[in-house]
Amino acid sequence: MNVAREDFRTRSGCPASLVNITIDFSIFQYTPLDTNLTLFYGNCSSVCNLTTFKVFPSCPMSPSETLPICLLTKKSMLKSYISTASCPNHLFLPIHLSDNLIMDRVGDYIPQAAWNGTELKWSANNASFSAVGIGILIVLVIYLRRCALKEEDSQQRRKTDVEAFLRNHGTVALQRHTYSDLKKITNTFRDKLGKGGYGVVYKGKIPNTECLVAVKILKNSQGSAEDFINEVASIGKTNHVNVVTLLGFCYEGRRRALVYDFMPNGSLEKYMYGRNNQYSLPWDKLFQIAVGIARGLEYLHRGCNTRILHFDIKPHNILLDENFCPKISDFSLAKLCPQKESIMSISAPRGTVGYIAPEVYLRSFGGVSYKSDVYSYGMLVLEMVGCRRKAETESDEHSSEQYFPQWIYEQLEAGEAVDEQQMLSSDEMEIQKKLILVSLWCVKTNPSSRPEMSKVV
Repeated sequence: MNVAREDFRTRSGCPASLVNITIDFSIFQYTPLDTNLTLFYGNCSSVCNLTTFKVFPSCPMSPSETLPICLLTKKSMLKSYISTASCPNHLFLPIHLSDNLIMDRVGDYIPQAAWNGTELKWSANNASFSAVGIGILIVLVIYLRRCALKEEDSQQRRKTDVEAFLRNHGTVALQRHTYSDLKKITNTFRDKLGKGGYGVVYKGKIPNTECLVAVKILKNSQGSAEDFINEVASIGKTNHVNVVTLLGFCYEGRRRALVYDFMPNGSLEKYMYGRNNQYSLPWDKLFQIAVGIARGLEYLHRGCNTRILHFDIKPHNILLDENFCPKISDFSLAKLCPQKESIMSISAPRGTVGYIAPEVYLRSFGGVSYKSDVYSYGMLVLEMVGCRRKAETESDEHSSEQYFPQWIYEQLEAGEAVDEQQMLSSDEMEIQKKLILVSLWCVKTNPSSRPEMSKVV
């Protein structure tokens, strides 16, 4: 590729302006016959009279100004002359040395040298790499921009869906709080009651009242919008003594929270591990709690206009008020099901290991229905009476393949105590036996063999 300065070509070797040319050496390279001429200009008579310089006629720079130009022919002397105070101004002119243009005589042919210019080699690899890099960068920017717009659109649709749901499902009875309201209610989230897979629960008090509440802050996760809708839809209209009462909610984009009645005795979980711990409950109280949970589930399955399947019945989700009345809570995994439909489909297993019905994770056992909650209830009652942990320990000692409900049933048939360390009265033994028999009925492998909660009650 040939490159030449246009002003040198049209002005017989004289520059129009005293500036150097700039070449991008990441793309172009000089050929072996290319060289730079060093031109000194201005008041350089003391230097230009030396034999190492070729002197040119004065070049007109303007109608009223001419400058003498001289050319250095020995490159080895360039550095000393450039730094010479007598002639500091200079510029470089790249030229191509052809067969009839040699360095020692270039001063005689400066107009021709300027006209010919210089030969440059174009580096295709560097240029292509630059082009490819720029192309990749452009594609990446476009892709990231489209992703950002898609996510923004998706968030807006989710927000619209939630807002539409809140308008259409009669939540006017619920108090809608701002996030700043929740900070005041919880004293800036100071008193944490517990933490679950879908959020953190804090204790709070409604300002200017003595009303204590539990504020559940949902985690900022992808499915949290759906979890929020599930919970509000499931218990927004419920009204039962054994179902926790939803008092209000907060929805501000990614900030979502639910406000419940405060349960002073916490969850059932802390009362279930060992009959000798400080929180152990008497057998008649355990029986009342088991009946209360059954009534709450019966209400969810049959007492609402739309059947509610909880899918996460376990001790942690059973709250106890000041009188130890049980309240079913945490509806984040719940599903709404029309009363006429007995079987429903779910996209993935849901629930807590140890309480999940077999058909939820293995469809060969049958369809998923309200009977899945019945199974979880049975496992919960077995744990309440201490049978589950005792049976797992004892059956492991005899056979790792023995199903522990079968082991419990065999113990009862043989008239043996399930836990010999417990000193029970005859009345307590009768309560324990009732709870065990009902729970074994509920944990049948075949869903159709399990009872409805109305029969359990």
